[in-house]
This record gives sequence, C-alpha cells and structure tokens, in this order.
Amino acid sequence: MSVQLSILFYVKKSKANLQSYTNIYLRITIDGKRAECSINRKVHTDLWNSRLQKALGNSSENQEINREIDFIKNKIYTIEQKFQRDGTTYTAAQLRDVYVGKDKTKKMLLEIFQEHNDKVDSLIGKDFAAGTAERYRTCKKHVIDFIKKKYKKNDVPVKDVDHKFITGLEYYLKTTRKCAHNSAIKYITNFKKIIRIAHANDWIDKDPFLYWKAKLKIVEREFLNEEEIQRIIEIELKMERLDQVRDIFIFCLFHGSGICRCQKIE
Repeated sequence: MSVQLSILFYVKKSKANLQSYTNIYLRITIDGKRAECSINRKVHTDLWNSRLQKALGNSSENQEINREIDFIKNKIYTIEQKFQRDGTTYTAAQLRDVYVGKDKTKKMLLEIFQEHNDKVDSLIGKDFAAGTAERYRTCKKHVIDFIKKKYKKNDVPVKDVDHKFITGLEYYLKTTRKCAHNSAIKYITNFKKIIRIAHANDWIDKDPFLYWKAKLKIVEREFLNEEEIQRIIEIELKMERLDQVRDIFIFCLFHGSGICRCQKIE
C-alpha cells in the first residue's frame, strides 16, 4: 500500500480577532485529498512563520504551541502506521477523525462472532440445541484458520468482509478443509448470520452477502445392505452412549422409521 501523506499547519489571518490572534489549523493530505481541523490553539498573526509552520519568539506560550505541533505531527504518523500494520486502507479524513476522536468504534469480526456464540451457549435448551451451538463454534474455528492463512492476522475489522472474503472462505473450506459442497455452504450460512448482525447494528454499511448465491446439492442416499447392517450390529463400542445410539438406529431400521426400508434386507 503506497500513499503520499502530507501534514501542514497554517493560519487564516482573515479570521483573526481584534487582538490579531487567529486559530492554527491542521491539514492532512493523502494522494491529493484533504481533511482539515483546528488544533484548538491561537497565535498572534505577526508571530506565525508560514514556511516553518511554527510560532516565533521565545515566550512560554509560543514554545508550548510548537511542542503541541510536534506532538500532533508525531501522533498523525503513529495513526498512519497503525493503519498500515493492520493492512487497512485509509484516507485523510479517517486519519483526521482518529486524531480528533470522532472515528467510529472499529468492530472486529471474531469479536462479534464470539459475542454471538456466547449468547447461543447461554440459551442452549431454551432457544438453541447443543448441536447448533457446536456448529457455530466449529464455523468460528474455520473462519479463524482462514484469516490466519489468507491474511496472516488474528482478526480483521468486520467492515473488511466483502464478496471476495466470502468466496475465499468458501474455497478454503472446500479445498484446505476438504469440506463437501453442502457442508461448506452450511458453514457459510452460519457465518452469514454474523455478518447480518453487523449490518443490523450499522457496523457495516452494506451486506456483502447481497450477491452471494449458493444452493445445496441434492444427495442421493443409498440403502444399507444386509452385510453392512450386520457389521453395525456386531461392532464393539466402548462408550455406553454410542451403544445406545446404535441400538436405537437398529430398532428404527427394522421398524421402517425412515432410516432404511426393511424390504431391502429381507
């Protein structure tokens, strides 16, 4: 990311008061686009050097103004470096807003995901089944691994999630994680809920899922043959819970409860 940052301090002599004092302004320019604000300091028009962008004289007041100018300049560079470390694009207006404290709180994707999962966990047995909570936890783990692999980061701002992020996650699930098509789509659908939460709370301006379309594939299920069923009956299971699940499955199987038709094994 290559940007050209320019920082300028200036005064407007035409706006000086009756004592010839006027506000000092900060102008941030990035690639030709400007953003300005007052630094809430006044200087006498006769004691301002436009070329040096400094107050003249050895008075304690003007020395303090010059220290403030140096501090602000360093702060702007620090804010820029933070954007660069995060790999986030930025504008002159965004630098200005962060400096004056008017920037919106940056909501991070995985923080929102965890907040959602915590709520789901607290409502298990009421609004959600334990299996649903587990699917969201698994989905979050896949998103974490994708961000680390693709972006080399531990988290990303939710506003950075776009159509490319979504299709990249789908591709990651199908290739790196070896998920079948339907499994990948279900994980993406879980992830979609997190993004809808962000959109509903105005943490993002638009829904990146607007142009994402995916359909589950119809899977033709085969019947179990007699040999396969017998192997299920005879297998030694070490967990009592799994043993009970197997017994229920076999019971349903021979009573035609929709798992398999008995005619196939007669």
